[in-house]
Amino acid sequence: MVTAAPIVLPLWLQICAGLVLTLALLRIARVDQATLRIPDTISLSLAALGLGLAALSPPPALADRLIGAGAGFLLLAALGEGYFRWHRREGLGLGDAKLFGAAGAWLAWQALPWVLLVAAVAALVWALMAALIMRRSGPLAFGPWLALGFWVIWAGGVTGRW
Repeated sequence: MVTAAPIVLPLWLQICAGLVLTLALLRIARVDQATLRIPDTISLSLAALGLGLAALSPPPALADRLIGAGAGFLLLAALGEGYFRWHRREGLGLGDAKLFGAAGAWLAWQALPWVLLVAAVAALVWALMAALIMRRSGPLAFGPWLALGFWVIWAGGVTGRW
């Protein structure tokens, strides 16, 4: 199992942070599903909160999460840019990259492959069900699936827990 340096916080702060994370991810999923846009204010606030929580812990918690924030953003931003150059239309926006960067800020770089795996598999299953069962196709918001992957990996404790 992949683990990052644990964050050591009082229980009340862990509960508050977990509640904020859950509510923010639900809001991101809902807004992106409706508009195909992820609000920067929520994603960037989540990233700042994740890094702030990591700063309260002994090294290398902050370093792992700074790397995670940067790597998460850069990976999806590069994939989105590559898709745009290949297809001449947007397929993965910077909102997704910012959300993935926030996941890295909360979970550390070691957990990012797991977040992306959960998100991609869930999105693929949904897209197949929509196409085969409900006979629907069209743009698929990836933010809800990234939010799901982020929350599942956080809640499952794949990374270092507080």
